[in-house]
Amino acid sequence: MTRYRSIFISDVHLGTRDCRVDLLLDFLRETDCDTLYLVGDILDFWQLKRNWFWPETHSTVIQKILRKSRHGTKVIYIQGNHDPVHFFLDKVLERGDVHFGDLEIAREWIHRGVDGRRYLVIHGDAFDLCLTTLPWLTRAGDWGYSVLLRVNQILCFVNRLLGRTSRWSLSRAVKNRVKKVTRFIGEYEGILAMAAKNRGMDGVICGHIHFPASLEREGVAYLNTGDWVEHASALAESHSGRFEILLWGDRRPRDPEVTGLREPSLEEIPGS
Repeated sequence: MTRYRSIFISDVHLGTRDCRVDLLLDFLRETDCDTLYLVGDILDFWQLKRNWFWPETHSTVIQKILRKSRHGTKVIYIQGNHDPVHFFLDKVLERGDVHFGDLEIAREWIHRGVDGRRYLVIHGDAFDLCLTTLPWLTRAGDWGYSVLLRVNQILCFVNRLLGRTSRWSLSRAVKNRVKKVTRFIGEYEGILAMAAKNRGMDGVICGHIHFPASLEREGVAYLNTGDWVEHASALAESHSGRFEILLWGDRRPRDPEVTGLREPSLEEIPGS
């Protein structure tokens, strides 16, 4: 088991058929940390309302997280736009953070690194201009994304029948090749980085767009945890303060093809 100072995961989307739950369970078994940040969209209430899907393995994920919290891991749950807390606890969170036993729920958090640098931890949906101004378009995009994932599952099944072991993602390929999507991701990074900088932070740690990244924007660190639908990725902070993207599907850190737009060295990122 590998132990870290902090682990950040987001966009698990429990309650959907697309969640790579077996890899996530393996990740939770093989890693431990002092603080576990759940950076939003751990559950997918949008999908659960449309079509109930909750196998036993999804309950096992919740149980493992709660077990970690009972054994000394501090667990901080940041609300995401798909989470039940977004729908049921929004008004309550206006009055401050909420505690449920060993689990703490908040809209955002300030993470302090080993070297004292401060990072804004937030899901990121509040900075998604499409989500905030055209919610109907976001719902349509969510439906289209689900269709892409269905098609991708069929293609992966065909590849397995043909004896091909590599996992190719159609939705990832589309996102990597469509210029408008690439531009949106770049704008999202810039907006979040600027928001963190304006608040006097040294960096921002977020999720939401299912695109793991570790880079510098606007003079601050931009760290995106990725997701557990396509990339099976997490952000980990070692006890020395070094941040790295963990890609659990292939067990090697920081794949340039996956992180996408830019791939600076870890030494370029403040606090790493």
